[in-house]
Amino acid sequence: MIHTLADVQTIEQTPYSQALPERTTWGLIERAAKQFPYRAALVWLQDGAINSLTESIDYQTLAANIQRAANLFHALGAGPQDTIAILAPNMPQTHYALWGAQIAARACPINFMLQPEHIAALLKASQAKLIVALGACDELNIYQTVQQVLALHRLPVLWINGDRDNFEAQLAQQPPQLQFDPQLHADRIAAYFHTGGTTGAPKLAQHTHGNEAHTSWFAHHFYGFDEHTVEINGFPLFHVAGAFVYGLSVFAVGGTQVLPTLLGLRNTSFMRDYWQWCERERVTALACVPTILASLANLKVDSDISRIRVAYTGGSPLPLELAAQFERNTGLAVRNILGMTESGGLVTIEPAGAPRAAGSTGLRLPYTDVKVVAWREGQAQLNEPCPAGETGVIVIRGPHVSPGYTEATRNAGMFEADWLISGDLGHLDEHGKLYVTGRAKDLIIRGSHNIDPGLVEEAFLAHPGVALCAVVAEPDTHAGELPVAFVTLKPGLAYDADQLLREIAPTVYERPAIPKRLTILEAMPMTAVGKIYKPALRLRAIQTKLTELLTPLCAGLPMQVQALERDSKLIAIVRLPQPLNSSNAMAERTQLQASLRGALAAIAVPIEFGE
Repeated sequence: MIHTLADVQTIEQTPYSQALPERTTWGLIERAAKQFPYRAALVWLQDGAINSLTESIDYQTLAANIQRAANLFHALGAGPQDTIAILAPNMPQTHYALWGAQIAARACPINFMLQPEHIAALLKASQAKLIVALGACDELNIYQTVQQVLALHRLPVLWINGDRDNFEAQLAQQPPQLQFDPQLHADRIAAYFHTGGTTGAPKLAQHTHGNEAHTSWFAHHFYGFDEHTVEINGFPLFHVAGAFVYGLSVFAVGGTQVLPTLLGLRNTSFMRDYWQWCERERVTALACVPTILASLANLKVDSDISRIRVAYTGGSPLPLELAAQFERNTGLAVRNILGMTESGGLVTIEPAGAPRAAGSTGLRLPYTDVKVVAWREGQAQLNEPCPAGETGVIVIRGPHVSPGYTEATRNAGMFEADWLISGDLGHLDEHGKLYVTGRAKDLIIRGSHNIDPGLVEEAFLAHPGVALCAVVAEPDTHAGELPVAFVTLKPGLAYDADQLLREIAPTVYERPAIPKRLTILEAMPMTAVGKIYKPALRLRAIQTKLTELLTPLCAGLPMQVQALERDSKLIAIVRLPQPLNSSNAMAERTQLQASLRGALAAIAVPIEFGE
């Protein structure tokens, strides 16, 4: 198990061809199925109620159904250059489709919460031959969305739990062993994963089998996972977290994934009884994002959770106070992850067996390079590495880095000379631990979902009353970040902010990207060369949100929030009144400060208190 950079370097003394037992996704799953045929691979919760029955799928059954899916896709004419699109939540049938598609063709799991026009564009861009989608159900409206998509881009559909063209029925007609030679190898394209990116419409990042196998295999060296691991994976499979970071990495070692219903971690019944589910299913590891940690930190531990060794989190910045609060309230260790869609889901991992380093995202994967280089004039200076402790832009190179986007013209600024330019600002310490301190680009991360502010701004600028628009991130205790919009109006026009937001919201490219609030400005802050100066708007958004959160807690006492940039970091200073000259004044002030700090625990902005 990895504890330090020296352990990473020790692994690298073994030739790469010998360090990785399999270099395809199917190879890893097949290997586990041969080693642990009767161990549970998936435990499916059809209902979030704690007394509900569950369905257990062992590795032998998982492997058989993946091969049935591959045979089915092959029989329907799909080959290595074809794409199978998947619109379904994290459930057993989706796993069969995802991994089976990677054997017969290429998989393209798509976020079913996108607007139909957006999904249709992804289908065209991926050159999808077939769709596998969840049929009609009360909990998710995927069926209705797909019907709207089909009106824009007609494709055959296999429906999971459907009344017609039933996916499961057609699987059952296929043999449980492959009926063709898929000729899999590390460099073959396995999947397309879409990402919001920072410019233009969503991009399709290509994944090779080698990309996905690399991250999924080496992750367990950090996690300490083995065949006895039981992990709750409530993340969708259209995201690299659900598919690889917390998915294939568990399959690779023969562990068990608990899948909490069609709604995943949005199932309120499941989340209410979360700790009871952990005891019932003998859970040993938690897969989280900071917003889930925030919920669990405030959920009373009413069960035996002594088997749980670690809670892993990634997808958005981990607030230091939140990590401390979670560990204090639950007694469970929190460890951080940095990942990207373009790097097979992982860049660095904090080892479970080493102490948590506040603010660190951990160590690089074996056989990879992670370095910090100068960022100047909007470009990474690859030949100017930063010394330990100095901030620059993070770049990555290794077997997990994607060969690029399906549209090669979009690789500029992201893929250069074998390096992946992350767009994240940070530094490395003398022990090889990476610290992420900000983003060189404007990406907004809501939960673990990427939102492109440029696309949201396009919707506002299309409105006849809007002259200028800027969308930035506002900190949020639940989602980490939420988009907020600032606009100026065209001369002579007047609008109410709420009215304007209601008019524009239906045209925003996806529901999660709709701004939480809209502020109408007399003038937009601008740079000397006439560009909108977004840092000023980010500071204003922070001040607005923190003032909104803290004012009710101050019970009428004067309080001021000032957001500012210090050493390339955004921070907030909360100024409280001087204590009154009484025996209890200082204690009351200390108590108020503790209350305010607790309210801000899940805010990913450093907070200081002053007078």
